[in-house]
Amino acid sequence: MGNIFILILATIAMLYIAWNLGANDAANPTSTAVGSNAISLRNAVVLFSTFAAVGALVQGYMVMRTIGKGVVNPIDPVGALVAAFSAGIVITLITWRGMPISTTHSIVGAVLGVGLGYMIFNGENRINMSVVYKVIASWIISPLIAMTLAITLYVIFLRLKDYLTVKGYDVDKFFRYLLIGNLAFSAYSYGANDIANATGVFITTTSSILGTPDRTTMYILAFIGSVGITLGAFTWGYRVIETIGYKITRLDYVTGAAAVLSNAITVWSFSTLPKIYFGYGMPISTTHASVSSVMGVGIAKNRGLKGLNLRIIGWILVSWLLTVPAAALMSLGIYTIIKLLLPW
Repeated sequence: MGNIFILILATIAMLYIAWNLGANDAANPTSTAVGSNAISLRNAVVLFSTFAAVGALVQGYMVMRTIGKGVVNPIDPVGALVAAFSAGIVITLITWRGMPISTTHSIVGAVLGVGLGYMIFNGENRINMSVVYKVIASWIISPLIAMTLAITLYVIFLRLKDYLTVKGYDVDKFFRYLLIGNLAFSAYSYGANDIANATGVFITTTSSILGTPDRTTMYILAFIGSVGITLGAFTWGYRVIETIGYKITRLDYVTGAAAVLSNAITVWSFSTLPKIYFGYGMPISTTHASVSSVMGVGIAKNRGLKGLNLRIIGWILVSWLLTVPAAALMSLGIYTIIKLLLPW
């Protein structure tokens, strides 16, 4: 394939999966603010798109390298395209049903599927299991941290609410602005972590074709991904926002502020701290962190599970469990078809 043709296909793939990210993941930073009526859905999406782009451009490189060169290394142009389109198809199908899906699980699963394809057809083991184990561990730990943090913040904010009430302050106004500020921070954290899902697999290919250093390439890819995320948020974002914001548990300003801040801190920490200590950021599921935060405040407010919509939560858990194998099988299947029809 010619280099220009590869770049065109790569750009289309990036925009497609980034569109899926915006459509499904816009709910993560915005759903609690919208669900508690602190901000309109449209204004929330505008704020999300703006700060997600900033996060992608400023810190997106921290997780991009993990996706692009950590899980499976190296990924050739065909493998990158297969992984991107496979993950995108899985995300589109789940988003169409209005369910929150982990886009991180989707792309990692798709990349692993390509890695299995390399093993089957090329006899090459390019899967870095040490990185895979760390990523899986972060997937288990991050929802627990998000839920625990949400419960803790809810208790703190509840006491703050009582204090402000005694002092005669407008409590609703205070928490409304706090919630909107937390939304911006959460969107920034989301951009820093999840932009890698749309762009990470194309680092090697793009750097090779353009002749640019990886760091420069990652800024270019972050910009392209941000455009796709914005388009996705404005077209299909409302579907999952309504599911998380209204259907899991009833939210008010206090529960909303606790949930959003918990999500933001969790996502930002996993993007930043592992990069400082291990050299690469962890691609966690911002969807898992968001839903776990909402569940946490629901449990704290109602002192148990009675305030949660367990049927909706059950469907969400099923979609989470199926994501990685579905994306892996999809990418392995597509890679197999390509290898059989166009051997190289």
